[in-house]
Amino acid sequence: MNAIVALCHFCELHGPRTLFCTEVLHSPLPQGASSGDISGQNEQAEEEEGGIQMSSRIRSHSPAEGASADSSSPGPKKSDMCEASGCRSLAGGHPGYVSHDKETSIKYVSHQHPNHPQLFSIVRQACVRSLSCEVCPGREGPIFFGDEQHGFVFSHTFFIKDSLARGFQRWYSIITIMMDRIYLINSWPFLLGKIRGIIDELQGKALKVFEAEQYGCPQRAQRMNTAFTPFLHQRNGNAARSLTSLTNDENLWACLHTSFAWLLKACGSRLTEKLLEGAPTEDTLVQMEKLADLKEESEGWDGSEEEEKPSSQPDVVEGQELSKCSPETSLMPDCNSWNVAHRRLSVFRSLRHMRQVLGASAFRMLAWHVLMGNQVIWKARDMDLVQSAFDVLRTMLPVGCVRIIPYSDQYEEAYRCNFLGLSPHVQIPSHILSSEFAVLVEVRAATRSSLYPTLFDDEQSLNKYEFVVTSGSPVAADRVGPTILNKIEAALTNQNLSVDVVDQCLVCLKEEWMNKVKVLFKFTKVDSRPKEDTQKLLSILGAAEEDNVKLLKFWMTGLSKTYKSHLMSTVRSPTSSESRN
Repeated sequence: MNAIVALCHFCELHGPRTLFCTEVLHSPLPQGASSGDISGQNEQAEEEEGGIQMSSRIRSHSPAEGASADSSSPGPKKSDMCEASGCRSLAGGHPGYVSHDKETSIKYVSHQHPNHPQLFSIVRQACVRSLSCEVCPGREGPIFFGDEQHGFVFSHTFFIKDSLARGFQRWYSIITIMMDRIYLINSWPFLLGKIRGIIDELQGKALKVFEAEQYGCPQRAQRMNTAFTPFLHQRNGNAARSLTSLTNDENLWACLHTSFAWLLKACGSRLTEKLLEGAPTEDTLVQMEKLADLKEESEGWDGSEEEEKPSSQPDVVEGQELSKCSPETSLMPDCNSWNVAHRRLSVFRSLRHMRQVLGASAFRMLAWHVLMGNQVIWKARDMDLVQSAFDVLRTMLPVGCVRIIPYSDQYEEAYRCNFLGLSPHVQIPSHILSSEFAVLVEVRAATRSSLYPTLFDDEQSLNKYEFVVTSGSPVAADRVGPTILNKIEAALTNQNLSVDVVDQCLVCLKEEWMNKVKVLFKFTKVDSRPKEDTQKLLSILGAAEEDNVKLLKFWMTGLSKTYKSHLMSTVRSPTSSESRN
């Protein structure tokens, strides 16, 4: 976590002062630190300890920024320091503390003041505000303040018992400073609990010292019997004692370094950032709707009344497919997870792979039918081959436009599925074979052993297959086709683009055309505009060609129910109110 944790003290002579701070360094140590000494001590520590871990963090010491004798140091002048070390944590010349986290290559450095002038100013201002104006009722407890320029601060003020102080207590605070306001607010419960534990330990040690001193020499009665002395003389003679004296702990600063370093590491590890750009895509909305429907269906299956479906009718869900198995085991996962889990079983690894196997013309015909919403039929003995082909082809369509029956022993009508896998012996009606709204891919045994390049041989080699693509409406080579098909082919033929980059191109292209579908849906279905206006809109969208119009109409079926219901419920209301007037 990119933050600074500091312990602050309110001195009666000098006001708020920073006693001890721990910061995170992702780069070499600050200017004030001697890199040669650090490296030598680190090597010695590593040899002795056999590796530095965060569970035992204090392994080496390095000259700290606040200990620099340079006159240009941003720390307070010597004349401003309390004589009894009340405003000082580490003695002059103390090297400070450095912890190495080898997992992340991060150093946690503790010293009295940050060496960087800007950080020193930020910590100094936070210290002053935490012990002056930014306090909660009772002057003890947590509070949040800050701004974009000087950072945001989580501050917890508390008192430490001191038998020699006015009111028998000193005022301290532990502050956490960072520039990310949301991150700091989300970390409030964690920081409050851990910092409260550090404070309780300090107060417990100080209370024991206070009680022992009061038992030996009660200060309250002594003060009442002491003659009146001038106020200034009393203040000068009662300089603040150091925190190590108040707690009787010589290893106090080393323990605080350990606690602060762990706090920074643990707080940074418990929260992670996830970048979300814009609203959810239509595919995401459709997937969420399908998951909700499947959850309701599974609850119905778990009930006492479970209806038996005929074995001859495979279950079909938009965007997903169900086989004839039980509901718990039959749901086919989405394309990406299926490819990862069954990469060894996949025959077609990507669209580029399929295009090079089928050939450019056959692939273009197949892709054209897929994008137009026509029925794509695969006949093969190898079920894994058919499933891998469907997993690759479905990436060209929105999730809501995909209806798959992966493998069946009989032909299914196009309204039930647009991807159909059949065994070789299944008879397809003749009107389907001659239809312009269907394409058939027959997988036969190859007549030549080296029909395809060995570059694409997988564990299930394609050399033994021959693919025959036929349709009642073959796509002419000189036909322009839908715009998105031409862009997809351009991406597939560009060898400078990796498979992952091509996948991202597909996502962008689908989202671009789904936005056009949304505009067309609102224009025609919601606003009911005339055909002339619709044609003008298609020209503006760059989709006036016949194939583009067919594609938009088919993809309109893939819009999420959420989007459709939102438009139908909100867009018509202004029109109805105007008609009444």
